[in-house]
Amino acid sequence: MKRPPLAVTLGDPAGIGPELTLRAWAALKDRRHDFIAYADLDQLSEIADRLHLPAPRACEPEQAGEIFSQALPLRPVPLPEPARPGHPVPANAAAVVASIEACVRDTLAGRTGGVVTNPISKAVLYEQGFRFPGHTEFVAHLTRHAAWDGPRGPVMMLAAPELKTVLVTIHLGLRDALDALSTEAILHTARVTLAALRTDFGLASPRLAIAGLNPHAGEGGALGREEIEMVAPAVETLRAEGHDVAGPMPPDTMFHAEARARYDAAVCLYHDQGLIPVKTLNFHGGVNTTLGLPIIRTSPDHGTAFDIAGRGLARADSLIAAIRLASTMAENRQSALT
Repeated sequence: MKRPPLAVTLGDPAGIGPELTLRAWAALKDRRHDFIAYADLDQLSEIADRLHLPAPRACEPEQAGEIFSQALPLRPVPLPEPARPGHPVPANAAAVVASIEACVRDTLAGRTGGVVTNPISKAVLYEQGFRFPGHTEFVAHLTRHAAWDGPRGPVMMLAAPELKTVLVTIHLGLRDALDALSTEAILHTARVTLAALRTDFGLASPRLAIAGLNPHAGEGGALGREEIEMVAPAVETLRAEGHDVAGPMPPDTMFHAEARARYDAAVCLYHDQGLIPVKTLNFHGGVNTTLGLPIIRTSPDHGTAFDIAGRGLARADSLIAAIRLASTMAENRQSALT
């Protein structure tokens, strides 16, 4: 049976998301990575005209497969105010949130096969009362009542062909992130990741590397005792459960090519420890994905780029990679669960 299309969110309409959605459709229309955009029809029609692409066609998710090779399928999410590239307006914040909610709702109902989220401006949403740190936490909230047999996330993964990293702490200032670290938090992140590597990435025997916190992984306690008191106990517990886990590994030597060949994903303890190596290795091809949820969710690994919105300079590489990865993950999950 043909899988349903992926659902792609609006993102901030003043950013590069709408343009990237059309560019991604143009790149994928002959490759059958079907998706449907949940966005404003007038805005995307105007952008399509500027890019010399066919106008999107409004439809329901069930019709997207018939339309995809000829035009971008679109489920209308009207904007209260016309979007101006580079100039976000609070009046459109509700449409941004509504697009995410509709994509998640249709995916939970089986009408779409996963959610790919375009970049949002969290600052604009916060001004309108949005109370979640970002997409990761909001999608987890929207799916909190849905049945799921695996260990529950959300766990944030940054995935590129060269490297996959997962984060124990996500959107926290560094001082707060250090306070939030614990053996249990590391164990939870690792268990969710191991389950996802099997179910969503098709790895029968996944291998994990767990980073240390301090320079040289603490140098035997001389540069900090977190590796001894917090990280090593997590590694020992996971090994006792039968998992292939290495660590604590010195963060400055675990991301070169020879080291990466020894593991499938790296568990990193704070935001930049995991994002810097992925973005350095493959800035345009990295994908943000949320593990441990009842639905597949991926996102391009960049922001709204208000400074280049509407100028024809945006590259769709990361959104295309996010769509391709979501499609592969959905296929792997379907195979694993049937």
